[in-house]
Amino acid sequence: MLNELLRNNKVVAMILTVFRVYLGYAWLTAGIGKITGGFEVSSFLNGAIAKAEGAHPAVQGWWAAFLEQFALPNHEFFAFIVMWGEVLVGIALILGLFTNVAAFGGILMNFAFLFSGTVSTNPQMVLLTIFLLVAGANAGRYGLDRWVMPMLKKQGTKLPLGRGRLAHQ
Repeated sequence: MLNELLRNNKVVAMILTVFRVYLGYAWLTAGIGKITGGFEVSSFLNGAIAKAEGAHPAVQGWWAAFLEQFALPNHEFFAFIVMWGEVLVGIALILGLFTNVAAFGGILMNFAFLFSGTVSTNPQMVLLTIFLLVAGANAGRYGLDRWVMPMLKKQGTKLPLGRGRLAHQ
């Protein structure tokens, strides 16, 4: 019943639009801040790795190993991906374009930050993003998805995310 409401109700779609634009603004401003402020990720990664030690570590050992052995040696690549990922997720969510793909990318980044021992606004963003993901196409009803997704479907493009009545209307 809740799933049906989230996926098909037009009033809920308006509420989801507020969530979507709020999250998009948060991602966009964070990404722009990193791009214009000179984002250096290696100190963040070293800090996260250090949080894996002690009696009550904030970062799990397997994640710290990933950060130390893969992310840290490739820190410039990760800085680029984080900065531009935040900007692109933000723009897509604000516009309501490929909403579910953008929301999925955003929630992946939220979990990466949480795994790294950074709480901040990430739990709140995860919670709001879950509503967008569960809502499917209804999350982009009042955005560019309203026109783009049916057009892609008409062309026979496979749509991995966002199933719902909107795509059929």
